[in-house]
Formats: sequence, structure tokens, C-alpha cells
Amino acid sequence: MKREIKQEVRLRRHKRVKAKIFGTVRRPRLCVFRSNKHIYIQLIDDNKGRTILSASDAELKESSFKKSKIQNSKSQTKSEPQTSKVKNEKQELDRTGKIAVAYEAGKLIAQKALEKKIEKVVFDRGGYQYHGRVKAVADGAREAGLKF
Repeated sequence: MKREIKQEVRLRRHKRVKAKIFGTVRRPRLCVFRSNKHIYIQLIDDNKGRTILSASDAELKESSFKKSKIQNSKSQTKSEPQTSKVKNEKQELDRTGKIAVAYEAGKLIAQKALEKKIEKVVFDRGGYQYHGRVKAVADGAREAGLKF
């Protein structure tokens, strides 16, 4: 019962956000949906009500990607001095598991969008908190060249 209430609350939040955000052909809406296992991203033109592009973590070769990131994070020792260089490396290695896959999915949708000459988007977090996987998607898309 509690799960149904959480879902309804998220959908109400999403409706409120969607009322304020509107995507066009030149500046589509980047919509994020996350399930327990996967993350799905779409670029939507709200004028026509059509999806321009879509990407998901299923399109990535996630098994090899996850293993390499996890091995890198395990090889790091705790006795290293905390310098700025080490902190930057640690921030890169902190993205493991689902967050790392979401970051790469954000890069993937940005690459696809840039191929279709779409540079600016409106970010729609889908009623989710801007934290964790949703933030990783936005960061990955920004790094790959999309402007929000």
C-alpha cells in the first residue's frame, strides 16, 4: 500500500513539473524514468507529442563497464594522503554500479542528440529527486556537450 502512495506522489510531482516545462523541436525535453534495475531517457517534442530520441542503460555494454569500475574502486587503499589529486581520482571512482551506468547513459543520449544537431534541452527529472542516478544522467549529458 505504501508503494502505491509513493508512486502516486511521484506522479503528482511529475505533473507539476511537466506543467512548467515544455519541450520543442529546437529545445526538447530530456525526460528521465528510473526503475529499480534500469534507467530510461527520452528527448521529447511536446508540440507534436513525439519522442525524438531515446536511450537506456540496456544499450550500454554494462557488464564489462561495471566490472572495470568496481575493480578500480577496490584497488584504492585507505592509507593514501588526501591531496587534491587523490580527491579528484576518488570522485571519478565513486561512480560505480547503477550510478555509473546512468552517467554513461546520459553521455549516450547527449551523443545521439548532438548527431541530430540538438544542443540545448530542458531537463525533466520525472518527479524524482535531483540526486543519485537522476543527477548522474544530467552530469553525463552535460559533460558530453548538452546545454540545459
